[in-house]
Amino acid sequence: MVLFYKYFIILIIFCIIDVLMISIFGIGNRTFIIDVLEYTKMKMEVIMKRKLVGLISMLLVIVLATIALIRIKEEEGNGLKKVVVAVVTHSVFYAPQYVADGLGYFEDEGLDVELVLTSGADNVMAAVLSGDAQIGFSGSEATIYVYNGGEKDYVMTFAGLTQKDGSFLVSRNKIDNFTLDDLKGKNVLGGRTGGMPEMTFEWALRNHGIDPKKDLHIDTSVAFPAMEGAFIGGNGDFVTLFEPNATSVEKNGYGYVVAYVGDLGGIVPYTAYNARKSYIENNPEVIKGFSRAINKGLQYVEEHSSREIAEIVVKYFPDTSLTDMETIVKRYKDGNAWKKNITINEEEWNHIQEIIEASGELQDKVDYNVLIYDKYFKNYE
Repeated sequence: MVLFYKYFIILIIFCIIDVLMISIFGIGNRTFIIDVLEYTKMKMEVIMKRKLVGLISMLLVIVLATIALIRIKEEEGNGLKKVVVAVVTHSVFYAPQYVADGLGYFEDEGLDVELVLTSGADNVMAAVLSGDAQIGFSGSEATIYVYNGGEKDYVMTFAGLTQKDGSFLVSRNKIDNFTLDDLKGKNVLGGRTGGMPEMTFEWALRNHGIDPKKDLHIDTSVAFPAMEGAFIGGNGDFVTLFEPNATSVEKNGYGYVVAYVGDLGGIVPYTAYNARKSYIENNPEVIKGFSRAINKGLQYVEEHSSREIAEIVVKYFPDTSLTDMETIVKRYKDGNAWKKNITINEEEWNHIQEIIEASGELQDKVDYNVLIYDKYFKNYE
């Protein structure tokens, strides 16, 4: 670049001399002047292009650096580690989780937890396996399906939250002194095939001498999030619904809550937290801190009134009044829906596999030690 400028100055001097010779004596080389000017123009264009490219490159580097800095600030500026949790559905059934979030228990453990609604246990598994979510929250049956599917870096359960089915059986007509025999010959919206709500419902029926394939019709064609709407629209004589949907249907005069399915299906690791085996191994502090926060949430709902719990949880359900929220929380609390702590024992694990096997959805049982990560259970037993 320096040599060019020196050469350029010399050419300009010769051009000036040539112009003077032409002007004063009428002699000189006009072609030389034109060639010099054209050459100079060409070189300047090259220099300007190089400068423009350099300027654009510099601006691009600045923009990328700024974006990276913003992301670092978001993740580390507040001293919290970002953790995305794929949540199977949005329900008051998971009140201890919302308590842990609402009271800052995750932040106390250095975690910035984002709860992302990911409808369906199969979609939760997809989010965890793809890395879109670090932690999944779903029925434990989903981890069994993944393992039996041959996944090498399979998904393990490391903390439990609920210990019973979260569904309430809602009847279209008012029934006094309801018994399961009232379901015979009826059409029931039961949820998707292979999902814990539907399989637990079938288990409860069999335990009461009712054949779910012959004595009634269980409609499994309606997706879980659409069941309330389908029932309101006139489908089915009964429907199994989580809260706050069951209370909403009852309050609006579309049906009547007649039973809690959770009382009929026994104790199981119904909904629990899971993560890839490699993530658990490589992020022990996240798993340990997350488990501790959830356990504190479970302790809170165990030790506090339905009203106190409702006051924390209601903000996560803007369409539900505080009065209705208290009623819903009391239903789950009275039904002993939530675990006392995050631990899962072998008896529970075996029972959930019995339920899946009875529904024809399980060929090979999986040992407790393979899919249950119990390293921190001893801290809470």
